[in-house]
Amino acid sequence: MSYEALCVVWYFLLGVLLTGYAILDGFDLGVGILHPFVPRTDHERRVFLNSIGPLWDGNEVWLVTFGGAMFAMFPEVYASVFSGFYTAFMLLLLALIFRAVSIEFRSKMQSTFWRRFWDGGFAFGSALAALLFGVAVGNVMMGLPLDANGDLIVPAGGVYDWSGGLLGQLRPFPLLVGLLSVALLAMHGSIFLYLKTEGELQERLRGWVWRTFGLYLVLFMLATMFALVNVPHAVANFGRFPWLWVVPVLNVLAIANIPRALFRGRPKYAFVSSSATIAALVALFGAALYPNLVIASNDPAHSLTIFNGASSEKTLGIGLLIVLLGMPFVLTYTAIIYWTFRGKVKVDPHGY
Repeated sequence: MSYEALCVVWYFLLGVLLTGYAILDGFDLGVGILHPFVPRTDHERRVFLNSIGPLWDGNEVWLVTFGGAMFAMFPEVYASVFSGFYTAFMLLLLALIFRAVSIEFRSKMQSTFWRRFWDGGFAFGSALAALLFGVAVGNVMMGLPLDANGDLIVPAGGVYDWSGGLLGQLRPFPLLVGLLSVALLAMHGSIFLYLKTEGELQERLRGWVWRTFGLYLVLFMLATMFALVNVPHAVANFGRFPWLWVVPVLNVLAIANIPRALFRGRPKYAFVSSSATIAALVALFGAALYPNLVIASNDPAHSLTIFNGASSEKTLGIGLLIVLLGMPFVLTYTAIIYWTFRGKVKVDPHGY
């Protein structure tokens, strides 16, 4: 396999890893976002936690693998992105850690204050992580100022002039994408919870599925219009490769099938459509960037692509061999875990 082909394959594999994480940990984050609003009793809050209890830590392995693959296969891109979003990524790690600790600690004591504190930590960590993921995507879409070596341009004062710090990264489009991410994962999580619950709680969740779907639909249309007007390079590849239009078409179909499946009483199909919506959005993100991984907003010639930001041919080849050997085990493990913990949630004294 040629060097160029290996670069393209790894770009696709990064997309697969990102899609797997967004779908699997997406409903975990969605459960956390809904945690302060839907459950009314301590038992219902434990139902929420136990719905993802056996799954959430395995789902986050996809994010760790994505980061490791980026570091090994596209080190220059990893360095530029992580230095540019350093504060945001530290907040993201804090949110994910605080969320994980909240899940594990929440039911260790009977104290009402103790449980409410960790309930708040679970919700806050989930919502903040979802928001930061979206803000990062929005900023990458708009581009970063890079020099000829692919490094972020830092003025004499030592502050990245493209951001002005964390608050500067909350520009209108990235913030809109961040809110879109929160709404999407809340919708994804509500459909997952609808599948895992029963009785009055399930009926209450049905209303939240519609609320989050409506919010997501509005934000999706706003983000799409904003991108078409203010981020013209986001659709440049669709002119070069007309077959890419199949991705937004499939995305629209997946979104439309969510209410259709709910009306017909088929929540499993709604969850599949929600997962397909996430996959299509990741595919749109990848299609808009290709062949770039970091777009230089100041000079397109300085952009880091999958070709000039990749490791050596030998590194890419060895990494691909590791993936071919290891991925079947990961998929098998994931399938077994989800099959084992299928069905409705049952809360016992030793659960979360």
